Amino acid sequence: MTEASRSYSRPWVAVAFLCLAVLIVGIDDTVLNLVLPPISREFLASVSELQWMINAYLLAFVALLLTMGTLGDRYGRKRMFQLGLIVFALSSLAAALSTSIEMLIACRALMGVAGSMILPQTLSIIRATFTEPKDRGQAIGVWAGVFALGYGVGPVVGGLLLDHFEWNSVFFLNIPVAIITLIGSHFFVPESGDRSASRLDPIGVVLSISGLSSLVYGIIKAGEESWTEGIVIVSLSVGIFILLIFAWWEKRSEHPMLPMRFFKNMSFTGANVSMTLVSFSALALLFFLSQFFQSVQGYSPLEAAWRILPTAVLSLIASILAIQIARFIGVKLPVFFGLIIGGGGLLYLSYTDTDWSYVMVFGGLCLTAVGIGLVWAPCTDSIMGSLPEKRAGIGSAMDTTMQQLGGALCVAVLGAIMNGIYLDKIAVLEVISSLTDEAYQTIRNSIQSAHIVAEQFPEEIARQIVDGSSQAFTSGMKEAMFIAAVVMGVAAVIALLILPTRIRPSQE
Repeated sequence: MTEASRSYSRPWVAVAFLCLAVLIVGIDDTVLNLVLPPISREFLASVSELQWMINAYLLAFVALLLTMGTLGDRYGRKRMFQLGLIVFALSSLAAALSTSIEMLIACRALMGVAGSMILPQTLSIIRATFTEPKDRGQAIGVWAGVFALGYGVGPVVGGLLLDHFEWNSVFFLNIPVAIITLIGSHFFVPESGDRSASRLDPIGVVLSISGLSSLVYGIIKAGEESWTEGIVIVSLSVGIFILLIFAWWEKRSEHPMLPMRFFKNMSFTGANVSMTLVSFSALALLFFLSQFFQSVQGYSPLEAAWRILPTAVLSLIASILAIQIARFIGVKLPVFFGLIIGGGGLLYLSYTDTDWSYVMVFGGLCLTAVGIGLVWAPCTDSIMGSLPEKRAGIGSAMDTTMQQLGGALCVAVLGAIMNGIYLDKIAVLEVISSLTDEAYQTIRNSIQSAHIVAEQFPEEIARQIVDGSSQAFTSGMKEAMFIAAVVMGVAAVIALLILPTRIRPSQE
């Protein structure tokens, strides 16, 4: 046995390097929100350009996940993982050295491509490395917890970097992490894939990319504008139509990219549905509370990040515990009770008021975080355990795609609900009668804009604007949290009805 092959016999070292990649991808997903203001000042970027810095990454990432998972199965998961790390490091370097906002947006899109190459391979490599269900479940529990931790750590890392360095430091950070992971994966991560794979399904690849691109673009535009905008309706309709054609084609293809028969297995389908709905509700926590802490309660971005961080740590702990619990009682009950607990936390947060202390908010944060952790790991294990090892890449890609779609829908749907209530509350403020039309329209844009406008007025009027906009935002947030709680409850019922107690393997 060579030294290299002896290294491959240390699977938990391999998991450590895979999770390092997962951590940096998770951080990169959330860290950008903190650096938007300095980037805006650097390049004089418009709101639309700043939005596309985030959306370009999301669009490229989600559209390519299924394709990259399939390519990993076919050509080697380790090879695809390492190629993704190289692209991630190079695109991060280019982003850090960007001289225009257009260049930065293009680099973010390329980072999304890299993320779609990296993330599905991490989970599929774990599935191939750990053949025993017990060990596989433990590794997936760690993977899921670290993924959640990345989302919580991202704002803290961003805040700490911005306190000492320029905005481009958040991109420079990716480079050494990618290099360390690349070197570690060379020695400790084994290659795997479907060595008996038949020819590629190019029509399926084109249909999946175009359908997901159109669907995600429509969801993004709905979040930015309105669900009734022409471009939104057309984009969503085209995306759904193409994905229906994709499903029809996959049922008839001799070499399907995503065999439709896998959806007959409720360990696969039930877990994917639960994952989508819990991601929809979970993102509400980060999306709204980060704004609540900063814009309503006046904390700095870093102070707000520290207050949200415990949710990521609790989700990590709950994910690891959930897998241990599932070993004894199966997948169904941990997922069901996780959804109930998480929904209870969101329901509690739907009563939040502007003067709530952090201690009062913390209770709801804890409940929701624990609930999410109890759901995330068992659902992921159910998805991966239900598929043959040689199809692990497509299983991992489905898991991540549903997570991302759920999160995108959260921003679009709950953001629209919150904004509608915000506008209704702003329209009836008594102070509006003393403002110019320009000031009123600016206040309508967002709570952040309202607070900027308030600085231009005498103290009494400024206080009314700040208090009124804060109350309007909180009212919208409370309604959004209530709907997220209802979605969690619906997900709990669905999981109880269709998710099998024990994971049922599909046959190829």
